[in-house]
Amino acid sequence: MTFNEKLKSAVKDNHSTLCVGLDPNLDLMPEPVTSTNHPNPQKVEVFLKRVIDVTADYCAAYKPNLGFFEALGADGWDTFEAILDHIPNDKIIIADAKRGDISSTAEHYAKAFFEQFDVDAVTLNPLMGFETLEPFLDKASKGIYVLTLTSNPGAKDILMQKLEGGQTLSTYISSKLSDRQKTSSTAIGMVVGATKSNQLTPVITEFPESPLLIPGVGKQGGSISSLNEVLELHQGIPLINSSRSIIYAGGNAPNWEKAVAEAAKNTTAKLAPITERYV
Repeated sequence: MTFNEKLKSAVKDNHSTLCVGLDPNLDLMPEPVTSTNHPNPQKVEVFLKRVIDVTADYCAAYKPNLGFFEALGADGWDTFEAILDHIPNDKIIIADAKRGDISSTAEHYAKAFFEQFDVDAVTLNPLMGFETLEPFLDKASKGIYVLTLTSNPGAKDILMQKLEGGQTLSTYISSKLSDRQKTSSTAIGMVVGATKSNQLTPVITEFPESPLLIPGVGKQGGSISSLNEVLELHQGIPLINSSRSIIYAGGNAPNWEKAVAEAAKNTTAKLAPITERYV
């Protein structure tokens, strides 16, 4: 099965374009989990497995963020693998690693994520050049999501800078990724932020078939209704990511899982006008 086929199936079967971001911050995790005597990696594992259990009915994908696992030290990699094993097989798994390097380093990143961890997709940073993508582009069952117009305020420092001819760096990246897709077996997607919905049209127009990973709804304040308008003609399937507003929705309540499930359910319902175009 190709990546795009699995993506289409995940969205259709779950009737959802929601991607749940797995960002296990020990400072925000519920007190019933953190108050135990277990070591931190085990607390994270318990927490995320429960999050997955109660959100699986409402999402098409999960996006574990590598920074939070790396902060746990050597045991964090074991925790990462345990979480990967717990995610249902019909979900898209995106390793949010934001890697980007050249030559054999990039080759080993590709081996790590596509062979060792066997995730469906990985996020990549293209700012060292498009050659950094090459080791990832020969696997039809895999996908990459390339940082193109990110949701954070710092996007204006580089990605939104204008080039000669009026293009921004974001539209330039999108155009080049579209060209690369013509000779790539791997599905090439883009990371574009919901908080930049008023600037997304020229970016996604350059690559209308691209799968999209869209962070920025929830705590970051991205508008789902504005996003719906921007995506009206986009052909590539989007995954709209929400992390903190879902996985920490229960606060420190004893039954925190119930609030997490409800938050995922409500977000999926809000995304329904977008989802309907792709099922």
